[in-house]
Amino acid sequence: MTLWRFFVCGLAILAGMDAQAGSLPQAPGYANAVLERLNTAYAGIGAYQTEVETSEYQQGRLVATRRFRFSFQKPGRLRIDMHTPHPGMRLVYPDENGKVWVRFGGWMGFMHLRLAPDNALFATRSGQRIDQSDIGLLIRNIGRSLTDQRRGALQVAEQGRQLRLDVVAADHFLSGVTTRYLFVIDKTLWLPVAVEERTPAGQLRRSIDFRQLRIDPVFPEHFFDIDKEGSTHETSAD
Repeated sequence: MTLWRFFVCGLAILAGMDAQAGSLPQAPGYANAVLERLNTAYAGIGAYQTEVETSEYQQGRLVATRRFRFSFQKPGRLRIDMHTPHPGMRLVYPDENGKVWVRFGGWMGFMHLRLAPDNALFATRSGQRIDQSDIGLLIRNIGRSLTDQRRGALQVAEQGRQLRLDVVAADHFLSGVTTRYLFVIDKTLWLPVAVEERTPAGQLRRSIDFRQLRIDPVFPEHFFDIDKEGSTHETSAD
């Protein structure tokens, strides 16, 4: 069977069958077909906004949670509005020197700082900076996990409109660490909406959820200008 027929077979699996939860058959080229759909979907959007929740675990116990609104406009405008653990804090990336504009919430709202993106304020146990919550970066990392950095077989399941990819691969942010990833993909949008990270033995280390994902929202004027009066929190639909 030619490589082209393998690729077509993979596309047929993606497009065709409303399978029940459980493993799906995989033709050679299936991973490439998934990645093609993800990359095409992401290339077709100019901006997005989502509510992100990240939960970190140590020895299976929850130790830290972050919730924030992530607003991104191509090619590189980013604003993060923190809900917890720093309510009201606003981050805007980048300034002309590649720094992060930081504006605090509450009674400290008058304070503005410029910090490096890798400042300890934005650090996590996972090694992933908060600005690296970008869906585009996640898709690139999924690509590596399904191809050259994969360690073993790819397991695939469908649950309703979700495609769930379970794979052991090199960790995205921690050098020398191997991680079992569960990537959850919305088949309507063909974008990732959740990630679980476990040890190879199955112990939960971290989960990330992208909720209320909005494609191409209309951002107000000055939305990405931290020091403007018009830099409100709200967006409107197309």
